[in-house]
Amino acid sequence: MDSITVWQQPSGRPIRPLNGVNGGPVTHNFQRDASKLFTDANIPYCRLHDIEGTLGGGKFVDVRNIFPLWELDENDAKSYDFTFTDEYLRRIHESGAEAFYRLGETIDHGYFKAHVRPPEDAEKWARICANIVRHYNEGWANGFHYGIKYWEIWNEPENPPMWTGTQAEYFELYRVTANLLKSEFPEIRVGGYASCGFYAAFDANADEFYRSFLTWFDDFLAYVKAPQTASPLDFFSWHIYSSDPEQVLAHARYCREKLDAAGFAGTEAILDEWNWAGNDMFTKMRNVTGASFTADVMCRLQQTDDVDVACYYDAQPDQAYGGLFLRHTDTPSRTYYAVKAFGLLRSLGREAKMRADTDLAATASTDGIRRMALVSNYEKNGRPLLLSFPGASQIRLYLLDERHDLSLIVEASGDSVTASIDKNTVLLAEAEDRN
Repeated sequence: MDSITVWQQPSGRPIRPLNGVNGGPVTHNFQRDASKLFTDANIPYCRLHDIEGTLGGGKFVDVRNIFPLWELDENDAKSYDFTFTDEYLRRIHESGAEAFYRLGETIDHGYFKAHVRPPEDAEKWARICANIVRHYNEGWANGFHYGIKYWEIWNEPENPPMWTGTQAEYFELYRVTANLLKSEFPEIRVGGYASCGFYAAFDANADEFYRSFLTWFDDFLAYVKAPQTASPLDFFSWHIYSSDPEQVLAHARYCREKLDAAGFAGTEAILDEWNWAGNDMFTKMRNVTGASFTADVMCRLQQTDDVDVACYYDAQPDQAYGGLFLRHTDTPSRTYYAVKAFGLLRSLGREAKMRADTDLAATASTDGIRRMALVSNYEKNGRPLLLSFPGASQIRLYLLDERHDLSLIVEASGDSVTASIDKNTVLLAEAEDRN
């Protein structure tokens, strides 16, 4: 029989913020509001990319939406329109999450791609970004003191719908902007560039476009390290879309090893777009397949040191790729409950020592009184599972499957319990110690 044992002693690592998301709790100009669901899921970060659809809805987050008339004075607060983004960030912070701010533009599939061209003046663009930071962290222009930590410079510049310029033009924009932001706000973390990913590293038949992602990564690390173009890189962010958790882990290891080998051991590795991908993905990312996959990935990433923060794409209600909600609604999907399960686990703070005699994905946490274990069976045969919490007086089991939305199914006395965990289901076990 498969078994998992969770001790009260912490392992020494925190439960990392791996249940972050892209997008905030509101959409359709604030007509849909899932703030309570975000709070209940203990979501740590909401990455601000592709907010409110095409071109940022013309009002939200993107630099061109906040500073709409390029010819105006970037040092004049009246040149900026923070109205809609202010409200959007207010809802995020009131939900208990923090904004993870992408400085740049929403993907542009239009013919002319007017919004994703290199800025006419990199220095001016950097000063505009500095004033956006100043507005949200230092109260400038009737702003706020949110203390937003992560500031990401652009998104997927290897991808033509995201950047029409050259590699050299992006690298220069990064250098100018990152150096200015860190000089003016040394407490923030600055990074990029939200890489499209590392698929070609594991596919000998990858075409030139996918191979170019690897070249970009190598060239970027060399550029920001070189003395003549030295630039701060507090974090490197990257993306993957796959139905295979092992592929996600392999990409994470590739990124971490490349950073370390290039002399960036202190640079955080941030996976800030990921989701299930494959046939019928818009259905599967929302049902028990997507839910068990999502829990599996978070559990396995927690068991490595390769990713510091992860943000699922996407959490905006009523979005096609918004896998946490049923399409065209703000009704939570099965996958939402997987994110919530990890959020509950993370609420205890520290990873607990655990022995897992199973090939199922699992991780555990403790706060010194309670212990939790999260177990996911993604695409494996069902089986009985023995869960042991030495010294516990009571165990509660919560089930996520086609009929249960993380519902309590067992409440038993003692320090161990056996449960069935079927294919594409998730179990959250909570134990309390004896007085």
